[in-house]
Amino acid sequence: MSAAPRIVAVARTGNPFSDSTLDGRRPGSHGYASGTLIDLIQSRAAADPSATAIVEIGGDRITYGALLERSSRIAGGLRERHHVQPGDRVAIRHRAGAEWALAFWATILAGAIPVAVNTRFAPPEIEHVLADSGAVLDLRDGSPLPEGAPYLSAERTADDIAALFYTSGTTGRPKGVPTTHAAFLANAENLTRCLRIPRTAGRDFRTLISVPLFHVTGCNSQFLAAAYVGGTSVIMPAFDLAGLAHAIPAERITFLVTVPAVYNLLLRSGHLAGTDTSAVRWVAYGGAPIPTGLVKEIIAAFPAARVINGYGMTETASLLTVLPHDDAADHSDSVGYAVPSVELAIDETSPGVGELLARGTNVMKGYWGTAEPGTAFVEGWLRTGDVVRVDQAGRIHIVDRAKDLINRGGEKISSVEVEDVLSSAPGVVEAAVIAVPDDVMGEKVGAVVVTDGPLDLSAVLGHCQAQLADFKIPQYFALRDTALPRNAAGKLLKAELRAGAVWSDSAP
Repeated sequence: MSAAPRIVAVARTGNPFSDSTLDGRRPGSHGYASGTLIDLIQSRAAADPSATAIVEIGGDRITYGALLERSSRIAGGLRERHHVQPGDRVAIRHRAGAEWALAFWATILAGAIPVAVNTRFAPPEIEHVLADSGAVLDLRDGSPLPEGAPYLSAERTADDIAALFYTSGTTGRPKGVPTTHAAFLANAENLTRCLRIPRTAGRDFRTLISVPLFHVTGCNSQFLAAAYVGGTSVIMPAFDLAGLAHAIPAERITFLVTVPAVYNLLLRSGHLAGTDTSAVRWVAYGGAPIPTGLVKEIIAAFPAARVINGYGMTETASLLTVLPHDDAADHSDSVGYAVPSVELAIDETSPGVGELLARGTNVMKGYWGTAEPGTAFVEGWLRTGDVVRVDQAGRIHIVDRAKDLINRGGEKISSVEVEDVLSSAPGVVEAAVIAVPDDVMGEKVGAVVVTDGPLDLSAVLGHCQAQLADFKIPQYFALRDTALPRNAAGKLLKAELRAGAVWSDSAP
């Protein structure tokens, strides 16, 4: 029998984001952007219709006035040509760029629910998302968006589901996370408060989106945050370091967000040398641990910027905690303090240490569809799956994982999912998947495989490629002809495997 939870609230004493008068707004309020995302885009178009809302690098530039006009016509087309009704789910599989933005806003304006599909998923994973979400329409890359008479739904409320994002399958199959209009707005409010972004930033706020829009960081904390303050989303359709460095001065970027691995590569590539970064006011990272030395290099490379660490989940519409600029270098091992709209607690296993729990406006109430929510919550608190400690100042430090995950450059990978695929690969008797430390990505996927003879590694990789997204495919293998070590209950002893594995590269 499992022990009863010992839930201990994380005090907000010492939390720099607890001041209810900061920037003249109450914690959790939506400030000047209230109601729904439909209200938000209408207010932006009315306030400054000629301001640039979307820039696709190498493609379209769309003002707020044009964004509302074009999206409303596509919303009409969704209703007239595809009979999309309020509450219907519409899958979006366009590449990152203007088409994705138009499809997203049009689905919102139609009163329907966009399903942000991870385009890196393997075909079986995509099929699961489409079936699980019950999508009535699949908007694929390269297919024209329908048009009709302009339409804006008047039926949605702040508590209605605005969009569905899917997890990366961290405990098996990807699970749908319903995100309400209120949750999206609360996340944008948290971001602006914690980073001290002026509510009137407008045209002076320009964020470079180099992370996927089907992830909550790119969509919620950049794309929608820009709309929240009337700023510009500059979108990279395909990631490349040289293009990222070039866009910073060329597009007058003021807000950068990516994972530590990308900052590490950028600083070592030489592409940033001589680049004017003086316009950058905010630099954020998250999704993986970051060494103190790299934080100091980022601060030096962007001397005019506030540098912050953020931690969150798909289930929390992005941010749960933020480490402010003043703590960035001296406390780089911390993810900071609770954002204004959430409460945090820990399910203690020892004093000040335990699994992090959360609840609040931006925290989901349950998974979508066929996902089983039972173990995701305890006494109304969302289980984050991360074991943390709280220091004397109230900062959160992630010390372990309650779930068996691999964190590859911010992409969280379920070892169980990869093990399931490997177990049916040709020549594999059994397999265990564990993290292999990596200086650039933080962790990569390693597979300890038991065989009963010579292993055709190319066949195993081909088997994985047919069923898994590319970032989930093992890059290292350790082969053995004896059974995997297990305890008396049959549980794999992964610590023993990590200590004894001798890795060979899976690359041809």
